[in-house]
Amino acid sequence: MANVTVIGAQWGDEGKGKIVDWLASRADAVVRFQGGHNAGHTLVIDGTTYKLSLLPSGIVSGTMSLIGNGVVLDPWALRDEVGKLEGQGVKIDDDNLAIADNCPLILPLHRDLDALREGAAGKGKIGTTGRGIGPAYEDKVGRRAIRVCDLAHLDTLEPQLDRLCAHHDALRAGFDQPPVDRAELLEQLRDVAPFVLRFAQPVWKRLKKIRKAGAKVLFEGAQGVLLDVDHGTYPFVTSSNTVSGTAASGSGLGPNATGFVLGIVKAYTTRVGSGPFPTELDDETGKSLGERGHEFGTVTGRQRRVGWFDAVLVRQTCAISGVTGIALTKIDVLDGLEKVKICTGYRLRGNVYDYLPSHAGDQASVEPIYEEMEGWRESTAGARSFADLPANAVKYIQRVQELIECPVALVSTSPERDDTILVRDPFED
Repeated sequence: MANVTVIGAQWGDEGKGKIVDWLASRADAVVRFQGGHNAGHTLVIDGTTYKLSLLPSGIVSGTMSLIGNGVVLDPWALRDEVGKLEGQGVKIDDDNLAIADNCPLILPLHRDLDALREGAAGKGKIGTTGRGIGPAYEDKVGRRAIRVCDLAHLDTLEPQLDRLCAHHDALRAGFDQPPVDRAELLEQLRDVAPFVLRFAQPVWKRLKKIRKAGAKVLFEGAQGVLLDVDHGTYPFVTSSNTVSGTAASGSGLGPNATGFVLGIVKAYTTRVGSGPFPTELDDETGKSLGERGHEFGTVTGRQRRVGWFDAVLVRQTCAISGVTGIALTKIDVLDGLEKVKICTGYRLRGNVYDYLPSHAGDQASVEPIYEEMEGWRESTAGARSFADLPANAVKYIQRVQELIECPVALVSTSPERDDTILVRDPFED
């Protein structure tokens, strides 16, 4: 049996939660390897809705869940999320949840800086969630982060606080804000430390043991490849690498452990926040798709922008992330449309492109080239085999995989776990 790495192959919000939950019920361990609590997953199981933003999706099904070192961890958000899920009857303890002791922490000062920057950016706003993710990653790279392991050594934290506050106090002064209240920060950390340390351990070592036993590991990515800090629509991206290769560095296992790479792809396109979006629809069709698809962010509640499927972008993200096969989600949202369109290329200053250029100005200026197909009147909702799908829906799926040069491994036809058409099992070698 193979391991599986799940990533979003668009701008996030592709329906990864349902797919990861479906796979997690058959895995022995689920590992979150990047991002923070800015990425939400919504799971619907037996009619009950669970909203996760930091915990791996496997936690709901009782699968061993691990938060890897590539994640930036807000300890207070973690405590709140665990409490909320426990209130829904989910059992969470140190038997089914482990947190890498070398995870950097998101602190209140990171949230402060995030909000101050966005507030001052004017037209240059990136559209962050304001949760301190970016500033926390900056401190990690700047070698001044406070990490999970430091929570067990708060009495000797002063030298690290000196480095941290020398940086942040200067930035805060530029925004006419007072220095960091170190005493208050230490008190907050002392309050939350016992909760977090219950779960802290060397996750890389735990994973080595799990893999040595021949267990199946599911690596769970957050956001999407188009939000990758290197390969996304920079600067309108997240602060971590969201590509599949990060599963290795963000968990402590080598690159040969990532296995089958499953790219989650929505049957149309959405994104939250600012940035280029070549196929965006500002008309009634876009509004209708957004309403039918319930396109609101799990974490922020912000309305998502909606557009036609962009095969250029997905072909590019599948290549960059070495996607083995895709999971096509929300095909049912296209039900009832007379015509459906797929973007097959871009025009820019008289030239035709089969990829998205790197420059932000070029990305904002490209014009989509569309291929139009006949839609379908029949419902695809709840279908569990290709025989249950309308003929034109099957043609649409086949055309998508041709254009993105990557096969469809499964199709999701509703938020429910079992409403899935399996073409190729990612856990099979």
